[in-house]
Amino acid sequence: MDEEFDVEVVDKSKEWADFLSKKYKQELRTISREYPYKRSLIINYETLQKFGKSGVRLADELLTYPNKVFAEVRDALRAHNLLARKDAHEIIPRMNIRFINLPRKTLVRDIRSEQMNTFVSVEGIIRKTTEVRPRIVEAVFRCPSGHMTLREQGYGKFVEPESCGMGECTHKRLELIHLKSKFVDAQKIRIQEIPEGLRGGEQPQILDIDATDDLTGLAAPGDRVIVNGVLRSIQRMNAGTKSTTFDIYLDCNSIEFGEKEFEEVNITEDDEAQILELSRDPNLYRKIAHSIAPTIYGNDDVKEAVSLQLFGGIAKEMPDGSTLRGDVHILLVGDPGIAKSQLLRYVVKLSPRGIYTSGKSATSAGLTAAAVKDEFGDGKWTLEAGALVLADMGVAAVDEMDKMAKDDRSSLHEAMEQQTISIAKAGITATLKSRCALLGAANPKLGRFDEYVGISEQINMPPSLLSRFDLIFIMTDKPEKQRDEAIAQHILKAHSVGELIMQHKKNPIEGVDEDYIRRELEPVTPEIDPVLFRKYIAYAKRNSFPIITDEARDTLVDYYMKLRNLASADKPVPVTARQLEALVRLAEASARTRLSMSIERDDAVRVIRIVDSCLRKVAYDPQTGSFDIDKIITGVSKQSRDLIRSIKETIRQSGDESETARIDQVVETLVQKGFARDTIEKQIDVLLRGGEALSPRNGLIKLI
Repeated sequence: MDEEFDVEVVDKSKEWADFLSKKYKQELRTISREYPYKRSLIINYETLQKFGKSGVRLADELLTYPNKVFAEVRDALRAHNLLARKDAHEIIPRMNIRFINLPRKTLVRDIRSEQMNTFVSVEGIIRKTTEVRPRIVEAVFRCPSGHMTLREQGYGKFVEPESCGMGECTHKRLELIHLKSKFVDAQKIRIQEIPEGLRGGEQPQILDIDATDDLTGLAAPGDRVIVNGVLRSIQRMNAGTKSTTFDIYLDCNSIEFGEKEFEEVNITEDDEAQILELSRDPNLYRKIAHSIAPTIYGNDDVKEAVSLQLFGGIAKEMPDGSTLRGDVHILLVGDPGIAKSQLLRYVVKLSPRGIYTSGKSATSAGLTAAAVKDEFGDGKWTLEAGALVLADMGVAAVDEMDKMAKDDRSSLHEAMEQQTISIAKAGITATLKSRCALLGAANPKLGRFDEYVGISEQINMPPSLLSRFDLIFIMTDKPEKQRDEAIAQHILKAHSVGELIMQHKKNPIEGVDEDYIRRELEPVTPEIDPVLFRKYIAYAKRNSFPIITDEARDTLVDYYMKLRNLASADKPVPVTARQLEALVRLAEASARTRLSMSIERDDAVRVIRIVDSCLRKVAYDPQTGSFDIDKIITGVSKQSRDLIRSIKETIRQSGDESETARIDQVVETLVQKGFARDTIEKQIDVLLRGGEALSPRNGLIKLI
């Protein structure tokens, strides 16, 4: 029996040597030339599996007995002299044998006890990482007589010998010799499940990873990774007593980073054929808009803009290292009960990568990253990624933005424009990526919208944040007989069909079958199946990178110049370069929607229509009859600024030596100049409240 076993080992060694010499000759040469800077042999599992019958056998054995396979690969390298170096026998034990590209991924929640000590592949988002620190793997101890004792160290507790290893020596006090001991770089990583795979309301589960040697320092919180390794267990301790329950961790063998956007969305050849057919549909834009929240009636312009946000523009990297963002940010401001939150939740479901959070319950640390001190980092501070970092390359939906605390809201500024999040907390300084499109929703301050008051006065948000949104939609709820009737019919239809389905499930109704229910559900059924829609978005983001044509460029420039020309010395500035950048991003998204390689004039016309309708509602100044972008950017329209300047000049001119003037006198002077009395009194009140002026006595005003 022993002889047979020996023969099999020799065969295995030969099989590995055959495979490595045919497929990995170049990599082994590189290692022998560049060791110790390159000391990992990375083997592709797929290449191994396709290497004939022996390849399949070796690949299967790796999954069941990984430690045995690592030893066999080293034996093959040693026995068949595959490393062309004199000191190969010293190098081979220190080499890392790494395997990547395993076909089957295991979810963290599906890990079971029978998988212990097997090779698994787990996908997730990095939650936290510790610092890279040396860990002892071979400890050398010396007794007072000078005898050396060697102890191998594993993960967790440090093991000391009870007495000297020499037979006759009775010394029990041993000293650790650092210079003779072997150390390796080590780092703990905590990953959590990818949110896409979770059913509603499920808590994402976490798994700790033990990364060593050249795998340390590669990953940052928020990265999407596939970790391959051997599943190990460690016994729990409760107040010094050993528990029967064990904790699991993954002894990391290799880390793969998701290079492509939406790597987790798997597109088959049949899907690709369906996607390409759909992209040629002449009614594509209408179909896509109708596939977003079909239970919500109307709001077609908002749905069209949101569909463009899902596809997104192209992020560009310039030769000087600066980046131009491609994500489109949209803000929905509207009266209560107009289905903003429902739209946000639907978009998060549709986006291949989406996170939903509500402003009232979101803190600055929860949105960006928190510095946490717990047992994971052995009592040290570690970074934990927040919602905007986890939504990297996807959509972050933030509801009730106006209810957020002022300090928490300021954390959004950098994430929206630079698409990074800089952290300086508890001695940790880091920059995390946050390349996400932000879809925000807010209510007006006084509950409902007032058309005659500027937007910045009605939303509890600073102008600096408002100006970062590419599109701001005002969703008003005005009574309108025909539309109200259509909404009522739509809502009641959705409810009656829902009731019918529930009743049919409990007590089957005669004449009601699948076809009948499908016909009844037609008004509230998306025209494009949500699963296909997600794949369509992922396919477009991976493969479509359109270039702007001359006709489209001229159309956008003409529109921009037409609006800029409205401005003059005494007229407000209608648009800034930020709006032009928004137009470009939206035009790219419009071309991407139909998987085109060029941005046509039609795309430019489509986005101009959307942006123009937004500007008319947001930046239109009814008193001057023109656009005034300052209403969003600074929160003060040009007319208000002119009035403030006139009030200050009048106070200075009509005041005494101490620059104190009578309020009624100031008002009368300005009324003669053509300003409205109500507006003047309101603006004086604003100056007094804002601390720019004070009233020493009733009826008097003085500038500060």
